[in-house]
Amino acid sequence: MGNVGVTEILLIALVALLLFGAGRIADIGKGLGQGIKNFKQGLKEAEDIDAERKKDEASSKDDKPSEVKPADVKQG
Repeated sequence: MGNVGVTEILLIALVALLLFGAGRIADIGKGLGQGIKNFKQGLKEAEDIDAERKKDEASSKDDKPSEVKPADVKQG
């Protein structure tokens, strides 16, 4: 159990071809490919948004005015 050879794969492919037909199998493959493409695109967009958020947080930390301590102020 768990050992799937070439013969078994060919048998499964033949049964699928008989059940669905060549055109339907092509449509299923196309839909599967588009789904994978959209998934990868979504991951890339999420990474871009996360990188932009980190960039914004880093720049907002740099923009904050530093505290002035009384010893740093020179009197005149």
